[in-house]
Amino acid sequence: MSIYDFQVKTSSGKPVELSYYRGKALLIVNTASKCSYSRQFAGLQKLYENYHKRGFEILGFPCNQFNEKEPNSNLEVQEYCRSSFGVTFPLFEKIEVRGFSAHPLFQYLTQHAPFQGFDVQTPDGQWMNDFLQDKYPMIYSGNGIKWNFTKFLINQKGDVIGRFETTTEPIDIEPMVKSLL
Repeated sequence: MSIYDFQVKTSSGKPVELSYYRGKALLIVNTASKCSYSRQFAGLQKLYENYHKRGFEILGFPCNQFNEKEPNSNLEVQEYCRSSFGVTFPLFEKIEVRGFSAHPLFQYLTQHAPFQGFDVQTPDGQWMNDFLQDKYPMIYSGNGIKWNFTKFLINQKGDVIGRFETTTEPIDIEPMVKSLL
């Protein structure tokens, strides 16, 4: 099994085989437009603009599982992200990314890239670590997605080569993206 064995749906509900992206480097991200980390849309868009023509794709998956920070419909989410953040990379149908009803794609991603913790040497990493352990210990435990804007880097062969937690800014992933292209 590989990343290319999964099917997802566009924001309008049209099925898309991930094999469509075979041969490209991918960054798969669970997003939420009302989250305080939504500022990362700008950094993600910049990565997309800088490397898309070289074979890089960002696939965004809106999710409402973390403090209900993505309450709108699929089309409303897409329009809001375009108008508020300039997003032009694909945003897919809103899905669940953790728990029993997690989309199989995200089950696969978390199995192949386990949670390594937050970088507690940074203020954001320490805050997120403490916040989850204090308020949401069930979310903190295990390898599931911890919060919005967890990012998975996939190479051109479909292998998961990196997991970057919420507090990792898109600019910090750029060297790894460049190394794949």
